[in-house]
Amino acid sequence: MTQPASIFSPSTIFRDLLSGVVVFLVALPLCLGIALASGADLFSGLVSGIVGGLVVAAVSGSHTSVSGPAAGLTAIVASQIALLGSFESFLLAVAIAGVIQIGFGLAKGGALSAFFPSSVIKGLLVAIGVILILKQIPHIFGHDTDPEGEMSFQQPDRENTLTELFTLVAGEIHVGAMVIGLLSVALLMFWDRVPALKKSLVPAPLLVVIMGVALSLWFRSLGGQWVIEASHLVQIPMAGSFSEFIGFLRLPDFTAASNPAVYVAAITIAVVASLETLLNLEAVDKLDTAKRKSPPSRELVAQGCGNLVCGLIGGLPVTSVIVRGSVNVGAGSKTKMSAIFHGLLLLVSVAVLPRYMNMIPLSALAAILLVTGFKLASPKIFKQMWNEGRYQFTPFIITVLAIVFTDLLIGILIGLGVSILFILNSNLRRPIRRIVETRMGGDVTNIELTSQVSFLNRAAIDRVLSEAKPGSNLSIDASHSDYIDPDVLSLIRDFKDNVAPARNISVNLRGFRSKYQLEDEVQFADHATRELQGQLTAEQVVEILREGNRRFTSGKRLNRDLGSQVYATADGQSPLAAILSCIDSRVPAELVFDLGVGDIFSVRVAGNVIGTKSLGSLEYAVGVSGVKTVVVLGHTRCGAVTSSVKLVVDELDAQAVTGCEHLQSIVDEIKPSVPSMPAGSTDHLSAEEFEVIVDDVAKLNVLHTVDEILKRSSVIGNAVREGHVKVIGALYDVKSGKIEFFDADKLDPQREAELAR
Repeated sequence: MTQPASIFSPSTIFRDLLSGVVVFLVALPLCLGIALASGADLFSGLVSGIVGGLVVAAVSGSHTSVSGPAAGLTAIVASQIALLGSFESFLLAVAIAGVIQIGFGLAKGGALSAFFPSSVIKGLLVAIGVILILKQIPHIFGHDTDPEGEMSFQQPDRENTLTELFTLVAGEIHVGAMVIGLLSVALLMFWDRVPALKKSLVPAPLLVVIMGVALSLWFRSLGGQWVIEASHLVQIPMAGSFSEFIGFLRLPDFTAASNPAVYVAAITIAVVASLETLLNLEAVDKLDTAKRKSPPSRELVAQGCGNLVCGLIGGLPVTSVIVRGSVNVGAGSKTKMSAIFHGLLLLVSVAVLPRYMNMIPLSALAAILLVTGFKLASPKIFKQMWNEGRYQFTPFIITVLAIVFTDLLIGILIGLGVSILFILNSNLRRPIRRIVETRMGGDVTNIELTSQVSFLNRAAIDRVLSEAKPGSNLSIDASHSDYIDPDVLSLIRDFKDNVAPARNISVNLRGFRSKYQLEDEVQFADHATRELQGQLTAEQVVEILREGNRRFTSGKRLNRDLGSQVYATADGQSPLAAILSCIDSRVPAELVFDLGVGDIFSVRVAGNVIGTKSLGSLEYAVGVSGVKTVVVLGHTRCGAVTSSVKLVVDELDAQAVTGCEHLQSIVDEIKPSVPSMPAGSTDHLSAEEFEVIVDDVAKLNVLHTVDEILKRSSVIGNAVREGHVKVIGALYDVKSGKIEFFDADKLDPQREAELAR
């Protein structure tokens, strides 16, 4: 495992510092806007941004997450300030919330992030992208009444996200700001489309800000509607002296510690901030190009430290923020140095350079956020989620719409609620794995219980048991179950003891732990027996083989109790078929037919050819053991057939070429199936053309072997003529795992004629 790069590594620090500048430019108006939307002092938002960089990022284990005042908490902050009566009492609640978060993180509470559905995480990313697009369009055109960073659908200016757009149609456009905004968008999009510029060390957002400031200064000389006034610029509170700057800081009111409402507010802030942090952390990790995993519990400790400091010096609550994090990743940051540096820049801008920061047009910063929104809400994500099916797309799109048309917190809760409903519905519908297997004693319904079987699964299991047909066999397997609800156990116990005997249903129980008070019980054989073997026809055996291969290719192989089958077959065997297959390691007969111990004889020889010893084995299977079907199983891309084709076409001796003295006998058996071709002609074929010939020869060889078995063995031939046994050919496709069954008369006559020429 590679060690993470140091934040001071020469290979990463320059890129991190540039990324920190970009994040700082985006975070600056967001800190101010969120404070304004929360009904707090503007300086409190800046304090949160500084703490998010210098404190949270320093403690955090994430390389990509950037923290600051959270848009998702604006409604909670505003309501709690009003409820507690003063901002200082609210600060005490923030500090206590930080202590709660630290305790939650130390208790490994971040493990909850593993349960967040990916559909909600992706919905969060896309929703933030959509909101950025919709919210920044008015700012691009100079309509700045709604504060930057305000993410709710209903806005403080009594408009909403959509009606705010209509104000532009009504003519509320500032020409100077609009020109800067549109030029900024054009520069950012052009920069992204030119590979050389995109890979350069100069970040496009920094150029956008420099261009915006330069144009703003130029527009002052033009006068009139071109002049960009203070309401369209960044507005950092300016202190006349150091003491005045320190005076901006606010201390908590510790006398409010006796007020129970403070603790209710603290718990509310801690829970919501932790939830938002964990979700945003998962989302930013998905954007990380290095695909690093941030430690969630450590992140909660970091956020708790940040909120504790914010509460003590006058800041708003902080969380990991997806907007800052996505900008950070997009700017190419490598380590958390970028987040730390952005906090340092916020401190410097507030303490030393507020006058120069206040020259930055909001429309230039809005352009950066707008382009970020387009990246987050890419149409590719919608297409990807649609292709993953309704169980992914529905929670995803509902999360997107809920966040866009309510606010971040409510939208996330709605998305999580819908995802939980889908998960519950999935468990109710598919708490078990049910496979119907055709066996010699009739159909067997195999029911495999999942690892956790709760009371929510009772209705679905009851339905499956009720659907069991009278006289059928039912196998219930609890081998993989770690927990089974008592109600479910009672249901199974009642079915086995009362319902099944009344309906003549045989029930096998397997894998139930002793504490369940359900002992493993076998009421019917799940392996081949002499009695059951005699009840089958050759056609039924073939159908069993076909069905087994269908399970194999679909990934629904039966979970067999091989140990009990070994014990049950120790005294004898009564297989249902004999398989003559190739020695190729890719074609294990029991696996590709999904069979158990004692179900088949397996005879393997290179090229699945027939010889004296292999024929004797098949005669024993038919004449002594009474199998009903003989299958000659060839396969595509067969090595023995490939070598034989080359040796036969080029008229070479196997021993001379390979040094194997007994290999020629196998080549001689395959030779009748090889088409007549000029010597050396295979050397001029493409790999695809030669593969087609090899596969065709493999099929003809299977049919040739079937014919030779019937010709050379009177025992097998007589059994076939009497209708007791069926000898068939089959070809296994090593690419798909599917088996094609055919008789000697099933080969396409035209293709057979082509091969014969």
